[in-house]
Amino acid sequence: MGTEKRITAADLSKHDTTSSAWLAVNGTVYDFTEFAPTHPGGSEIIYRFAGKDASGEYNQIHAPTLVEKTLSAKRIGPINMPPPQSTAKPTAPKPISTPVSSVAVPDAPLSLTDKLNLDDFERAAEQVFSPKAWAFINGGSNDLITLGLNRSMLNRIMFRPAIFRKVASVSTKTTLFGCDLAIPAFICPMGTTRLAGPEAEIAQTKGAAASGSIQCISTAASFPLDDILEATPKQAWFQLYVNSDRKITEALVRKITNDGRVKALFITVDLPVVSKREADERVKADNKAVTNPALSKGNNSQGVAKSVSSWFDANLSWDDIAWLRGLTHLPIIVKGIQRYEDAKLAMEYGCDGILISNHGGRAVDGAVPSILTLLEIRKKCPEVFSKLKVLVDGGFRRGSDIIKAMCLGASAVGFGRPFMYALQHGQPGVEHVFNILRDELETGMRLCGMTDIDSDPSPKYINTRDLDYLVDGDELPPLRQKL
Repeated sequence: MGTEKRITAADLSKHDTTSSAWLAVNGTVYDFTEFAPTHPGGSEIIYRFAGKDASGEYNQIHAPTLVEKTLSAKRIGPINMPPPQSTAKPTAPKPISTPVSSVAVPDAPLSLTDKLNLDDFERAAEQVFSPKAWAFINGGSNDLITLGLNRSMLNRIMFRPAIFRKVASVSTKTTLFGCDLAIPAFICPMGTTRLAGPEAEIAQTKGAAASGSIQCISTAASFPLDDILEATPKQAWFQLYVNSDRKITEALVRKITNDGRVKALFITVDLPVVSKREADERVKADNKAVTNPALSKGNNSQGVAKSVSSWFDANLSWDDIAWLRGLTHLPIIVKGIQRYEDAKLAMEYGCDGILISNHGGRAVDGAVPSILTLLEIRKKCPEVFSKLKVLVDGGFRRGSDIIKAMCLGASAVGFGRPFMYALQHGQPGVEHVFNILRDELETGMRLCGMTDIDSDPSPKYINTRDLDYLVDGDELPPLRQKL
């Protein structure tokens, strides 16, 4: 066999049009021409780097194996030039959310073993993440109202500890959708995870498994689904963004159903379109040069979130539950419940569970914080808890927060950003977060007089008076009809 011909930079630069778009990624040139119009992140980013080396931009978000598997048939050959390094600087902007604590902390990032709580991971991430990564992961929608309320409302629930309860031995184990969990906590689905660390979802799924927990894999994951499942020894959940091309979604659902390791399907419904996330949009791409300006639509500040979500189907409705039921036997969980009326509808449409979520303050800003939605469902339609598994995420940072949610009827709590921040340490960081949560959960249970997290939590252990008035009261009268 002869030596494979190497593509020169001059050869590559000739293919910078919509009719011939070649890009170099990690030392190899691929023909993106046919793929560009269907790229989940939109064609704009493809055309921006047409005729150029896109390695620096690509590697911040995607795993190396993704392009190798997706465009193997469109491989042109190796390029005769080293791939450029990302120009992203390690320094990050000032925090864009409410301060996590008033406690003084060292200026230098803490080592993994010195991180005592989940806030320590966030502080360290602010110091080491690139501006793009920090803005995307730490940010929220518009004025960050819901982002802040998710956490502050949790802090307004107080405990009512019981004493003399023989708490030397406690159990934090639970079972959910056929999955055994060491604690009732899981890794929320998160896209473009490689912004936080090169191991991304691989580290998360391995860390979750080693900790006796589970990861909910995102449709928008950085690594190919096959790679993540290969690293999953036993169990995973899958979060589905429905594609506007329903055939793509149908094939994906059948694939995860047949795999055997995916035990539940979470349908995201709180984000029919991507919200306005200003911090994310202010951070420019590392390389804004466009070989052919005619290919640009002029929107070079759309941010990471909008750049990877152009394919979302905004026409989902409750009727689509039946369509999904026809594709899989897996439990179906509706992710993104933000009002009690929709919790009742999920029950009526035969769903297996709901995940109370406002996308971590990244959906509509000003939405009710998750813990308040959980309280609302508990008060307005308690029958939901006997028919569905109720999960919740949004603002949870302590093992004691898990207890509060369980006392209101939740079956498990999802944690998102902390497991992104943990990726600065790879799999050990993920495991350390779980260890912190388990220790805090066991301590909180003992101090409250509980011994079994599956059976003991109830409203009698908490005081919600500081939030009750936000749920109780007469409904507003209907608006008068216009004359």
